[in-house]
Amino acid sequence: MAYVSRGRAYARDSRYLTTRITADGRDGFPVEPGRYRLVVSRACPWASRAVIVRRLLGLEDALPMAVAGPTHDERSWTFDLDPGGRDPVLGIERLREAYLARDPGYDRGITVPAIVDVPTGQVVTNDFARITLDLSLEWTAYHREGAPELYPRALRPEIDALNEVVYADVNNGVYRAGFAGSQEAYASAHERLFARLDRLAERLAGSRYLVGDTITEADVRLFTTLVRFDAVYHGHFKCNRRKLSETPVLWDYARDLFQTPGFGDTVDFDHIKRHYYLVHDDINPTGIVPAGPDLSGWLAPHGREALGGRPFGDGTPPAAVGSRERVPPDHTPLPS
Repeated sequence: MAYVSRGRAYARDSRYLTTRITADGRDGFPVEPGRYRLVVSRACPWASRAVIVRRLLGLEDALPMAVAGPTHDERSWTFDLDPGGRDPVLGIERLREAYLARDPGYDRGITVPAIVDVPTGQVVTNDFARITLDLSLEWTAYHREGAPELYPRALRPEIDALNEVVYADVNNGVYRAGFAGSQEAYASAHERLFARLDRLAERLAGSRYLVGDTITEADVRLFTTLVRFDAVYHGHFKCNRRKLSETPVLWDYARDLFQTPGFGDTVDFDHIKRHYYLVHDDINPTGIVPAGPDLSGWLAPHGREALGGRPFGDGTPPAAVGSRERVPPDHTPLPS
């Protein structure tokens, strides 16, 4: 869990389990359909990246998903959405159990996303940045027909460079502002965040997507922060220079992605709000979850089609979300 450290800037614990699941199994874990379980929370932006990429690539059958509840304590994420409070496949109540199965002395963050090896019940990896890239590059044998190329070879240097600054200033920047322990640390994070958002708006003013003319990994990574901005980061994390909905280019861009199959249909605003406002009790000690904002704007026309671009390149949109993974209709503005 993240906490405010008085007088100090926020520093994320980045000591992840970096074992990889690869097509050739060089780390001891070969890609095998049905062998692994992707554990996520729809509240978490890092996990949401994996949910979106998995859906865009059509890996639902090859890599089944477990959805933890939106809240947790120091003992980790729980499977309280499942009957009996246990994941029906792993048979565990808390994700912590899978981490301890891997390492009984594990003393790092119990984070999502995590990929668990079902036969052993052990976490293989929680390296969120690598997980989505490997879904694109290592799981190709199980991609759906028409799956988009989210990490095209020719664009990787540009995608990587952009992802690096977006992570530092935006994805993690909102946390650096929200968990700042001093006025100086907060001011620095707040300034960096909005300076980067301004640059991204300039970049997107004449281009429908961040890199090239199709959706890539870069768009996925930025989207998961933008979609949470007005609901939690603007107020809860004090990122309040302006709302996303008051930033025309980024607001149009975010709505364009939200209305694209594979993005908005994975977003659960109820889980997002309950997680941030209930778990971060040092920031919000009353535990009051705001009633707003109004979500209907996410479905308003965005006009980004005029910029051209082909969302899925030479591919096709994913099929409709299966009933088992559908976000409850009262948790999203999308029609059921």
